[in-house]
This record gives sequence, C-alpha cells and structure tokens, in this order.
Amino acid sequence: MNKIIETVPNFSEGRDEAVINQIADCFRNTAEVKLLDVKPDKDHNRTVVTAIGEPEPLKNCLYKAFDVAVAKIDLKKHKGEHPRMGAVDVVPFIPVRNSNMNECIELAKETAKAISYKHNIPIFLYEAAASSPDRQNLANIRKGEYEGWLEKIKDPKWKPDFGPSEMHPTAGASVFGAREYLIAFNINLSTGDIKIADKIARAVRGSSGGYVNVKGMGVELTGRGIVQVSMNLVNYKKTPIFRVFETVRLEAARYGVNVVGSELIGMAPMEALLQCADYYLRIEGFDMKQVIENNL
Repeated sequence: MNKIIETVPNFSEGRDEAVINQIADCFRNTAEVKLLDVKPDKDHNRTVVTAIGEPEPLKNCLYKAFDVAVAKIDLKKHKGEHPRMGAVDVVPFIPVRNSNMNECIELAKETAKAISYKHNIPIFLYEAAASSPDRQNLANIRKGEYEGWLEKIKDPKWKPDFGPSEMHPTAGASVFGAREYLIAFNINLSTGDIKIADKIARAVRGSSGGYVNVKGMGVELTGRGIVQVSMNLVNYKKTPIFRVFETVRLEAARYGVNVVGSELIGMAPMEALLQCADYYLRIEGFDMKQVIENNL
C-alpha cells in the first residue's frame, strides 16, 4: 500500500492571482500527488495550499513551489493581517494513510535541509519535529515576524535548525514540522472594532486561559468593514468546532455583537463537521456508520 502524507504550506501572498496560480501549478499534474485546495485571503495576504501524495513526489512539488515563492514574494513589501516571517511561512506534514508521525518528521527535515541549502534560507523545525521544547509552538518561533527576526535571528538561542543565522533578504525564514490535523477556523463579527475581536480571542485561546487546543487572534477585514476571530483548532476531538463557535458567540453577545458568518481555511476531517451536525440537529443515537461516504 502506498504511503499518503498531507502537506499544508502557507504562502505570504493572497492578492496576486498570477503568483498564486504559479504556486498552485507546482502541485498540479504530478503523478502520485493530488492538489486538494487553494485558499487565498486578501486581508490576510496569505494563501493556504493543501495537497496529499507520496513522500518523494510531494517533496518535489514543494521544491518547485519554493522556487516560485522565493522569486516572486518580497517580504520587505508584504503587508497583511496574518503574522508571517517567510515567503513560504510554514510547511507542516501530516500522516494520512500507511504513514506515521516519525516518517513525517523525517520528511520535514529532509525537505527543509534541501530547500535551505538551495535558497540559503534559515529554516526552523516545530511541533513534533521541533529540536527543543520552546520551538514546538509555532507562535513562539514566529513572534516578532519578519521585521523583528532581522535582529532576533542573531541571538544564539534562535540559531536555525538549517541554514544561515541571517534572514533571506526577501524570503525571510521558514518553519517546517510534523503534526496531526489542524483546523483553521475563523468567525466574523458584526463590528469593525478590533478591540472586541481581540478580547474574544483572548477568552477562547489556551495561552490566555481559554481552550488549551485553540490558538486565536483578532483580525481586521478592512475590505468588509468588520473584524474576525481567527483561530487554529489543534485537536478537534478534544475541542470540537461547535464548542468554540458557541463560546465565541456568547462572548460576542457580551458586547452587543453578533456572529455574521464563519469560514474554513483549507480542509477539515469529515468527523469534525459531523460533530457539528450532531450537536446542532440533536440527532439521537447518531453513529458515524449512518454516513453514506463512510460505507463506500
């Protein structure tokens, strides 16, 4: 049986359609690789690509995607709501079928080493691939973003796992790792007040007393005149989407604000969405075997 691994690289470009298409093309028409989703966001100025495939072909697609990103994305000119430190900001590997976390860790290291050598980019390892406990959390690594990292990288504590101890002038630095499924889930609010979104994000995220499996921040959607609570759910089985949604909704009500919509960035396991259906529909005795696709 073939090994199937997922990768979800995040690129610091969400507005230039030509560049986004060039990046996506790196994952298209490649044997043993399937491009599942391309999700650009103009406010975040970021594109999330989701692809699955066998390790070697997937690695080759990432080599090509880095070639495009390094040539086309300039962090000195980049502005967006989402934190970032690199043209290709983060590249996680997730075991899907006939693969395990150790294999994803090795794939992350092999790919990072080769890309760092080719493009002279400093690369850090996070989550299961992290070289030290303080590098497991992506937010700890990315703190300061591209601009702050111009000095931060000179600190011996932050010596890259691969590559030079100086930022690439236009591509910055990248973070590679191995992890389980993560759900990027955003909730939009009926206000333009970023302070409200920030307060709600603090209430829901684990680092400030909320759910341990949730990371979150407030984001301004300037094009729509509203704000957003932007979140990563790192363990949907322990902290399901519906619980986070209801918490945000209740917190928003404290400020006289409504939820006007939500969005899924990239993809999510079917089980996570069925949890929501079960919760809101109050289906008694629901069983996953009742889902047709699970029986195909």
